[in-house]
Amino acid sequence: MTSIAQAKHMAKRLRAHYATHNLTISHSAALEQVADQLGYKDWNTAAAALDDTPAVTAVSFERCIAILRIFDEAKAREFYCDFLGFSIEFEHRFAPDLPLYLGIERAGLKVHLSEHHGDASPGTTLFVPTLNIHALRDELQAKRYGYGRPELVEQGWGQVLEVHDPFGNRIRFCEG
Repeated sequence: MTSIAQAKHMAKRLRAHYATHNLTISHSAALEQVADQLGYKDWNTAAAALDDTPAVTAVSFERCIAILRIFDEAKAREFYCDFLGFSIEFEHRFAPDLPLYLGIERAGLKVHLSEHHGDASPGTTLFVPTLNIHALRDELQAKRYGYGRPELVEQGWGQVLEVHDPFGNRIRFCEG
């Protein structure tokens, strides 16, 4: 199905074609001609009927959400929610006694945590470009977490703040 954007592009091309022959038509006249070519009474009728979602012409990706393996729900909540400040987006279990799949989010960073055996391998590292890494370091230091008090490390590509979860996964926050 033709989209509104495609029809407008057709009208623009039609005007350009006429211009190469020293003919000038208005944009609205070109839209009317395109509507006629598409089988509509007029542009208003065409615009109402045409799909207004843009046509997808190339592959694109919205975002990547990492899945990290966890083994203990209480430790995961303590580390990711209490210490790192993530909030829970959703929780899923197929039944009350089955493994947890948990979606967490903080400031646009989304991570999924899974107790399911096949979802991820322990020891994964996430690299997270970060703004205002000093404030994050100060916030984490102030919590006096018993299993880690991360410090900034200067690297060739920027400042890195690395945290290790209770399951062997690492998150490298970096500002460069």
